[in-house]
Amino acid sequence: MANERRYQLQSEEANRQLGALLAGLGVHQETSQYYAQMLTTVLKLFEDGADVGDLKIVNSALKELRYAFKVFSPYRAMPKVTVFGSARTAPDHPITLQANDFGRRMVEAGWMVITGAGSGVMGGAQAGAGREQSFGLNIRLPFEQEANPWIAEDPKLITFKYFFTRKLFLLKESAAACFLPGGFGTFDEVFEVLTLIQTGKTSMIPVLLLDIPGRGYWKAWDAYVREEMVGRGFIAPEDVHLYRVTETVEDAGREILDFYGVFHSHRFVGEHLVLRIHRPLNPEALDALGREFQDILKGPVLSLPGPLPAEEDEWPELPRLILPFNRTSYGRLRQLIGFINRS
Repeated sequence: MANERRYQLQSEEANRQLGALLAGLGVHQETSQYYAQMLTTVLKLFEDGADVGDLKIVNSALKELRYAFKVFSPYRAMPKVTVFGSARTAPDHPITLQANDFGRRMVEAGWMVITGAGSGVMGGAQAGAGREQSFGLNIRLPFEQEANPWIAEDPKLITFKYFFTRKLFLLKESAAACFLPGGFGTFDEVFEVLTLIQTGKTSMIPVLLLDIPGRGYWKAWDAYVREEMVGRGFIAPEDVHLYRVTETVEDAGREILDFYGVFHSHRFVGEHLVLRIHRPLNPEALDALGREFQDILKGPVLSLPGPLPAEEDEWPELPRLILPFNRTSYGRLRQLIGFINRS
């Protein structure tokens, strides 16, 4: 097979200087290719004759990404749930109070809380979680989006210029997502999260739609999804398993914690999906899993006591399940994870 074409600048002297710069800085060999490609991309903008407007977008986005990575880095080992919902509910509104209870419940369970840093639902969740266990991802808007007092001036408050960089971190750092009633922004986020999970572009996480008893906000949304989207064939019937509708904080918290009862995380290695689990399945459960989900598996499920070579630095103490997953039926994969947790 022919060698893959190198990603480099047109000037060989510039490529040589980039290499010398990285070597002189002592950049580790395992990461040097990524630094080289990033610097090459920036300088290719110069070669392309990019205009000032394009440079401003790249510059701001890259700075926002770099700073957010830095802020989250010390807390990577802590599980986090992102809470979404309206910025317009009053502090004493039942939905705000529900968000407050949920934030407190998750912190008591050892989790941290991420919100968009605004008022309403976001402020309620942040108040319940407390400043020490909160992250706020603010967005600069001309109206209604000042950081709430529970996260304002905290080092874990990040203010973004662009929605797309903010959206990345609202999900990237999260092990669960909880949506309370809200407006256009809330619907935008819930559909984006579900789309990313449905298409395999982000990790499978529990997605909770939390209402207050008797209000029916998410039940009406769920009915529309089932009747119109599933009914017209726009999504698969099993896609409705990518989310859960609940009316109590206790049920929402239980759903999140149960999701990680046996299941830990997953990643693709080559053509196979590797599930890291907290304890191995017994042979009967493994056989039952293969039979129950043969529609999405292209072969037998293998059980290993530890990692594959490609992931040996990632939770080496956890056993694995190796799935020949078809990479299309993520709603069924969500059911498969539920099956593992019940086993």
